[in-house]
Amino acid sequence: MKLKTFLRNDPHARPLLILAACIVLLAVADWGEGRFLSATTPFSMLQIFANGAMVALGLGLSMMIREFDLSVVGIFAATGCVAVLTGEVNPWLGIGYALAIGLAAGVIQGLIIVRFALGSVGVTLGGLLIFVGVAYVLTESRTVPYENLPVALFVNRPLAGIFSLRSLICVVVFAAAAVVVGFTRVGRDLIAIGSDRRAAVIVGVNVNAFIIGVFAFSGFCAALSGALLSYSLASATPQGLSDVIVPAAAGAILGGVSLGGGTGRPLGIATGVLILAALRSGLNALGAPPFVNDIAMGAVLLTVAILDGPYLMRRLGRIAPRPRAGS
Repeated sequence: MKLKTFLRNDPHARPLLILAACIVLLAVADWGEGRFLSATTPFSMLQIFANGAMVALGLGLSMMIREFDLSVVGIFAATGCVAVLTGEVNPWLGIGYALAIGLAAGVIQGLIIVRFALGSVGVTLGGLLIFVGVAYVLTESRTVPYENLPVALFVNRPLAGIFSLRSLICVVVFAAAAVVVGFTRVGRDLIAIGSDRRAAVIVGVNVNAFIIGVFAFSGFCAALSGALLSYSLASATPQGLSDVIVPAAAGAILGGVSLGGGTGRPLGIATGVLILAALRSGLNALGAPPFVNDIAMGAVLLTVAILDGPYLMRRLGRIAPRPRAGS
């Protein structure tokens, strides 16, 4: 029962245990081969982590307040195209344009949601379609090369053996988000909004401002991630970045975020994305075909969903031994 209480009370415990279990299983499968257990594995994992971690962070925070930002897919693709098209001479200019677009998109969608009392899924689905369409228009439905190859190489250059510039920026963003959510009133208010929005209003939380702020931050994260990934690939294509929503949502859920809101932490989301990165990196090292990664990710998600089910929790509570009277 102490383990059960620990897992329930610590938002980081379960994601860390799942990550450790995945690494152990992959290590056992690779025993004696040295493909997964190699010096290049941490760098590979963090590169995969950087592909969509910040998208998962923005999406996860929207889920924490019981919303869902589908537009991250479109913003991710469109801002990557904008960065490549405008940042060939000055890469900082391209990133600046991308971030401005991401922030503006998040603020506008947040304002629409709170001003007209609309559901976030419908509003952000519209944003997704608009930005995907914009990406196709900007690129004329083709792959646009990024000719500034030194920047592409610099973005992916190993730092301290395990990081690249992309993954290091992700770590910094997650660390900042973890401090804000874990040690300031902002984090407490986010949890309060997701747990009971009406009660949050009663105690004085400015719910509308938080919704706008969360969507602005989500757009910022998607834009930064899309720009850096497009630079690292030395190209931009509207369809190439469109599959980010599934791993982003999966990473957030594995990290302890609930669709019902009120749960989750940034470091938990980071661990959830690392779980998926470990699975992909490990299975690639073992030579498994791509569909095996999808099956493994689905199996892990299904297991987490079952463990979260109230029926199973009630059954485990009945099975667990109770202390004897007088003991």
